[in-house]
Amino acid sequence: MANPTSKIRLRMSQADAHYGGNLVDGARMLQLFGDVATELLIIQDGDEGLFCAYDSVEFLAPVFSGDYIEAVGEITHVGNTSRKMTFEARKVIAPRPDICDSAADVLEEPIVVCRATGTCVVPKKNQRKNG
Repeated sequence: MANPTSKIRLRMSQADAHYGGNLVDGARMLQLFGDVATELLIIQDGDEGLFCAYDSVEFLAPVFSGDYIEAVGEITHVGNTSRKMTFEARKVIAPRPDICDSAADVLEEPIVVCRATGTCVVPKKNQRKNG
């Protein structure tokens, strides 16, 4: 079986803006990665599992309210209870306030805004699938 993958896409709202200039806190990308990880663990094991640690996190470009972010993840290694994963968040649509308040562009090339790797665990007693 191929490594399980997951993808979610959502728009950053004004409520996500944490800093001046409608800048979104980088922790919001980690929250998205947590949601992706949960789906991956459900696909793999039939259980939500627990996120143990990020091995690396890179914030590569700013995210603003109004941006559409696509967060993707993949299980790269399966141990007895551990699942290693990679994540990437990409800006796929950006607002164009220079044109008008409601203008936006679908980006020809998504902009990678964050990458991370991490480890989750699913206790043996909670594993209901073999992948």
